[in-house]
Amino acid sequence: MGAGGAASQRAQDARRQERLLREQWEAARRQALRWGAVGEGEQRVLAQLLVLTARGWRLLVDRQWSGTRTAAADMLLVGPGGVFVLDVTAGGEPGDEHATGLLAATKAAESAVASLGMSPVAVQPLVVLAGQRVDASRGRIRLLGEHEIGPVLLSERHRLRAESVRAIVDHLERVFPGYAGLAVDQQPPPATERHRPSSPDGLFDLEGLRDAALKGALEGPIEQWMTFLHPDQVALVRRNWAGPARISGPAGTGKTVVALHRAAHLARRTTGRILYVTFANNLPRVQSTFLKAMAPAVADRVDFRSLHSWAQEFLQERGIPVRLHGDKAETAFSLAWKNVGRGSRLAELDPAPAYWREEIDYVIKGRGLTRFEEYVTVPRRRRKARLHRAHRQSMWELYEAYEALRGERGVHDFNDVLSLALAEAVRRRERPPYAAVVVDEVQDLTLVGVRLLHALVGDAPNGLLLVGDGQQTVYPGGFRLSEAGIDIRGDRGQVLRTNYRNSKQILDAALTVVADDAFEDLDGERTPGRRDVDLTYHDGDVVRVTRPTVEAQDRELLDALRSLPAGAPADTALLCPSRRAVAHYQRLLTQAGIAVCLLDHYDGRAVDAVKLGTYRRAKGLEFKNVLLPQYDAVFAHGTPTGTETSETAREREELLRSRLFVAMTRARDLLWLGRVTT
Repeated sequence: MGAGGAASQRAQDARRQERLLREQWEAARRQALRWGAVGEGEQRVLAQLLVLTARGWRLLVDRQWSGTRTAAADMLLVGPGGVFVLDVTAGGEPGDEHATGLLAATKAAESAVASLGMSPVAVQPLVVLAGQRVDASRGRIRLLGEHEIGPVLLSERHRLRAESVRAIVDHLERVFPGYAGLAVDQQPPPATERHRPSSPDGLFDLEGLRDAALKGALEGPIEQWMTFLHPDQVALVRRNWAGPARISGPAGTGKTVVALHRAAHLARRTTGRILYVTFANNLPRVQSTFLKAMAPAVADRVDFRSLHSWAQEFLQERGIPVRLHGDKAETAFSLAWKNVGRGSRLAELDPAPAYWREEIDYVIKGRGLTRFEEYVTVPRRRRKARLHRAHRQSMWELYEAYEALRGERGVHDFNDVLSLALAEAVRRRERPPYAAVVVDEVQDLTLVGVRLLHALVGDAPNGLLLVGDGQQTVYPGGFRLSEAGIDIRGDRGQVLRTNYRNSKQILDAALTVVADDAFEDLDGERTPGRRDVDLTYHDGDVVRVTRPTVEAQDRELLDALRSLPAGAPADTALLCPSRRAVAHYQRLLTQAGIAVCLLDHYDGRAVDAVKLGTYRRAKGLEFKNVLLPQYDAVFAHGTPTGTETSETAREREELLRSRLFVAMTRARDLLWLGRVTT
C-alpha cells in the first residue's frame, strides 16, 4: 500500500473510531444519569469509565458511592492497562486523611491480586478531579482531570489479556463484596428518549480518546514478566526486611526481574530516590528501559547507574578531584612489572603479568588493603595460586612500585575511584542520598564497592538489596558479605530455585561446562557446580556444529541466522569471548547484509538486528536465540604452557568456564554452538 493509501486507511479508521466512541458515550451518559446519589461532575466521570467497559475494561463501583468522602476508594477499574484504584471528587484534591485511605485500599488490592501472581507495579491509585484538567502526582497517587482520565487509561501499555481481566475482577469481587460490577448498556434508548445524538460535553475528550484507541491498537503488549511473577517472587517484591537483604539463585531464576519490581515497589512507597546499580556499563540502560515500560509512573525516581560512573559523579558533587586515566595507569603497572615483578618470585609462579595485575585490582585494592600486615594474612578468595609470605612480600613490592609510578603520573585507576568515594561517604555521613539501594550482579563487585553501597544506606530497613549468584562470576577474586559488615542471616537471605528461562536441553548443556567447578558463594557456603533446579520451560534446542576451519563454521553460522523466521533477529544474540572476535563477526555479518546492534549500545528497546557482544556484556540479559561461534576456543588460549603452573592455569580456565556458562544460559529457545577442530 502506498503512502496515500495508508493515509486514507488511517483516516477511515479514525472516523470509524469516532462514530463508535460517540455512540458509546451517549449510552454511557444515559446510564450515568441514573446514578442520582452523585453530582453532575461525578456522573460525567462515571460515563467516561463506562465507555472503557465497552473496550475490554471492567468497573467495580462502591455500592454506597454518594460523592462524599467516606469510602477509601470509590471504584476499582481493571483493564488491559492494569488495576486502578479510583477516588472521584468534585471538591478539589483529597486531604491527607483521604489520601491515606486511598493508599490503604490500594495496598489491599495489591494483596488481593498478589495471590494471582500480579506484581504491585500493575496496581495504581488514581484521584479523578471532576470538572478539572490536570495530570500530576501527589506522592504515589496520580491526579487526573475529567478531561484526561479516558485518554490516559486507553494509552496505558497493555499488560492484561481479556481472560486475565475477567479472572482478576472475579477475584476482586470476592475480596471486596461492597463493590458491584457496572458496564455500559449499549441497547438503544426507548422511543420516548430517542433524539439526535448530542455533541459530547466539552470535558469529554472525543478526539483524545479516538487517538489513544488507535495508538493502543498499534502497540504490542509488554512482556508478561513485567506484570506477572510467581507468587513467591511477588512476596519478595512486597516484603519488609529489617535490614540488608540478599536474593540469590541459579541462572534463569528471575533474580533481576524481582530486583526491578522491587525497585519500582520501593519507589512507590518512599519519598526518596532509589539507586539501582550494577558493575557493567550497558545493563543500566537496558534495565531503565524495562522499568519505563513496566512502571512509568515511578521510572523517573529510580537512578540506573554503573557503579564507577555513579562514584565519579558522587565525588564530583563533593568536590573531590578525580583523574581517571586507564591507559596511563596501565603503563604504570607495565613499568612496575618490568622493574620489580619480572625478576621476582612471582614470575616463578606465573610469568604472565595479567595475573598479578588482577591481584592488585581484586585482592589488594579491591579489598582496600593499605598495609602489608593486612595483605599477608588476608584470605584470597577464589584465587588458586598459593602465595607464601615471600611471594606476598614480592607482590606487595610490585603493588608499591605501581602506586608510586601511578602517583608520579598524577592519575587514578578504577579502584581508586571507589576507594575515594567510600572514604568520602564515611567521612561525611549526611542525610542518605537514597531511600534504598538495589545492587544487581553483586558478585561482580569488589569488596570496596560493596562497602561503598552499604555506606549509603547502612542497615536501614529495606535499605539495601543485593542480588546475584556466585556461579555466574566473570571476574577474578571474591569476598564474603560478612567482610563488608553486612549481616543477612535468617530470612534476609532468600534463594530462588525455579528456572523460568532455559529449556532442559539448554540448561543441561550449560551445566555440563561447570559441573566440576564447585564455588564459594558470598555467604561462604561451598556449592557444587551442578545444582538442582526446577524447570518450567521445556521447549528448546541445542544445535552443535563442528567444522575444520573458521571459514566453514562461519558459513554455517550465516546459514543459521538466515534461516531464522522474520523478526527473530530482534531477539537473537551472537556472543563472543573477546572484543577481537566481536570485531570479526561484526565485519562478517555486515558484509552478509545482516543488521547488527552492538551490546555496548543496546538499551533494551526492540530493534530488528542481531545483538553482538562479549560474554561479559551479556550478563543480566536474555534472548530467544543465542549463537556462540568458536565457543571452545577460549580453552585453547587458557591451556597451561610449559612455564605456567597448574594453579594459575586452573583458576584461569575455571573463570573462562564461568563466562561461557553465563553466555549459554542467556538462551531461551535456541542455543547454537560452533566449534572449529583445527
